[in-house]
Amino acid sequence: MKAIKITYWVSTSIVSLMMLVSSYMYFTNPMIAGTFHHLGFPEYFRIELGSAKLIGLLILIIPTYARLKEWAYAGFTITFISAAIAHTESGDGAQIIATPLILLVILFVSYFTFHKKIAAEKA
Repeated sequence: MKAIKITYWVSTSIVSLMMLVSSYMYFTNPMIAGTFHHLGFPEYFRIELGSAKLIGLLILIIPTYARLKEWAYAGFTITFISAAIAHTESGDGAQIIATPLILLVILFVSYFTFHKKIAAEKA
């Protein structure tokens, strides 16, 4: 049980920290605005996505209903897959494309250990 909790919190913390950093960058870094333009997204989408990432990371780290966490996991999954597709279609390098896919794997670790943790707490 202790290993599951540690794995859950480490993986969840990594995803949450990356979402915090990326949301901050979405709001403050002009290079990110250029990247959104390069990918063909409108300016307002950067603000929407940054706000959604903040809300999602709060839901992941604050104890709340499991159903809300499921929505956060689903939202981040869609975000990471969409980011990989957008960068692939724009002809960006493999390193840029790999980053959201690596985060997706870490998110899956968080998701599965979250469910194992919940099942162990119920038992």
